Amino acid sequence: MHVRSAHRSLLVVGSVALDDIDGPFGLHRDLLGGSASFIARAAAYFTRRVSVVGVIGDDFPRRHVDELAGIGVDISGIERTPGETFHWVGRYAPDLATRETLDTRLGVFADFQPKLHDAHKDAELVLLGNIDPVLQLDVLRQVRSPVLVAADTMNLWIDIKRDDLVKTLAKVGTLMLNDEEARQLAEEHNLRRAAGKILKMGPTSLIIKRGDAGALLFHGGGVFAAPAMPLAEVKDPTGAGDSFAGGLMGYLAYAGDLSPSTIRTAMIMGSVMGSFAVEQFSVDGLRDLTTAKIQQRFDELAELAHFERVHL
Repeated sequence: MHVRSAHRSLLVVGSVALDDIDGPFGLHRDLLGGSASFIARAAAYFTRRVSVVGVIGDDFPRRHVDELAGIGVDISGIERTPGETFHWVGRYAPDLATRETLDTRLGVFADFQPKLHDAHKDAELVLLGNIDPVLQLDVLRQVRSPVLVAADTMNLWIDIKRDDLVKTLAKVGTLMLNDEEARQLAEEHNLRRAAGKILKMGPTSLIIKRGDAGALLFHGGGVFAAPAMPLAEVKDPTGAGDSFAGGLMGYLAYAGDLSPSTIRTAMIMGSVMGSFAVEQFSVDGLRDLTTAKIQQRFDELAELAHFERVHL
């Protein structure tokens, strides 16, 4: 991986939160969480032009914001307001394959209205975390001419705000969601048929995240499968999907183009960053990585997926 001098700018709009996580490794309280926290940190390894727009309460530890700034992320769009920070409480099953939400306290996030600074409006790449689709659409009205808009969503919005989500999807280039959400949105169990229905809603490409089964990219009539790294130890899957998204969008900003081959490489880089994230709690797995470590795991994934063509 060779560092380039000119990177595209990436704007991340999402949640910055505190998490309580219970599971096979015990209860961990007040961990740094939220989609934007994972996305920005993963992306910052590839481009020096990452900006975050979000909201935190007056209880949010200053060190987390300072740390983001310390790795070069523009934090000017993170607004601190009186009240409690968005707080999620969840419990993982012993095999970490499923989780149960025990409590969700939106706090200041309930009144979040993204207001972009003038510099943020010129972002070339925009990644909308799984916030209310009404807010996602509001952000898209504020940005000027991004070359790519990617968005995530979740079961809640598909369930209670489907019409608003469909309006947003008409203006989104790439939609990212997990396999359960894809089936729910398309009302179709078969993922390939579900992808076809979702692409008719507006996005030109669809990424379906499948946990430890990797991710699928549907675009231009084709399908690409990015494997997940088989890991010896997984501690916290909470930020895996967001770290995947951050790695993917960060690499696209680094590469500077959106060709199909670059997007496929970005998918692998997303898997790489997701694999680092799940090895530790919160964002700890994304801390203190080096280009060499990222490159090594990228090469391991490339080797994992490599095979020779034969002609029968």
